[in-house]
Amino acid sequence: MPPNTPITRNTRKNWIVLAVALALGGLAAYAASNYLAERMAEIDARATDIDMVQVVVAKTSLPAGASITPDTVAVRGIPRPWAHSGAITPDQFSRAESLVLAYPAAVGEAILWAQLEGRRAPTFSARLQSGQRAVTVPVDEISSLSGMVEPGDRIDIVVSARNETRSFTFTLLQSIPVLATGSRVDADTRDPDGQPRSYTTITLDTSPEDAKRVIAAREIGRVTALLRAPGDITPVSTAITDGRKLLGLPDGDGKGISSVPVIYGGGPITSGLKMSSHAETPLD
Repeated sequence: MPPNTPITRNTRKNWIVLAVALALGGLAAYAASNYLAERMAEIDARATDIDMVQVVVAKTSLPAGASITPDTVAVRGIPRPWAHSGAITPDQFSRAESLVLAYPAAVGEAILWAQLEGRRAPTFSARLQSGQRAVTVPVDEISSLSGMVEPGDRIDIVVSARNETRSFTFTLLQSIPVLATGSRVDADTRDPDGQPRSYTTITLDTSPEDAKRVIAAREIGRVTALLRAPGDITPVSTAITDGRKLLGLPDGDGKGISSVPVIYGGGPITSGLKMSSHAETPLD
């Protein structure tokens, strides 16, 4: 058995320190691995909740003059709020095939109709996805947020309606894309003085059923647009709310409402409603 010399003791201590360091390093690596796995799972979960849209993108960096062919472009899914309204979609590719780029496109960048030489979107309908409908809603200065809604924005549609005795308010549609304001389809369109152009209509991108609901809402009440922040997809309540309750007012029961007696054909004057509850209190 070797003698217990200072050198032997130092060597033993070094091995112990090394073993502890390795153990701590292993624990740290394990914790980091678990943390990264949890973060990746969280990111994947968020990604599944995002509304995606398919657009045509450049496979490689394409110079001006390059042709649009299946060999030069690909299809990529991107979050709908980030998609350009003028991007070419897969169902529109047949119209763009063999056309030439007027401006270069970077790799992975969405190809826009405005980038094609001598071509723009052939019709307004080309902006619609298959199965969608464009519905135009008349607006005024209040319901159009004083002209602040722009093409590409997303809005909520709130309807105010009333029957014989009550008024009601409810959210009809949520996070609906605005295709056009008036005849404008691009947000950067300005008047000669650089000011936003006024408009009296908003064109929305909806499903066929939602388009019917918007048309019905126009017939029975007032339609108001509520502008959403970019990227805001938070759902809101669709409950139908009584107007008086929404404002914290008591239910109207007729008390305290005055009326004027009416004489029919020279007959006797009939009693009207009480002027107020104070009229019943005798004077001292």
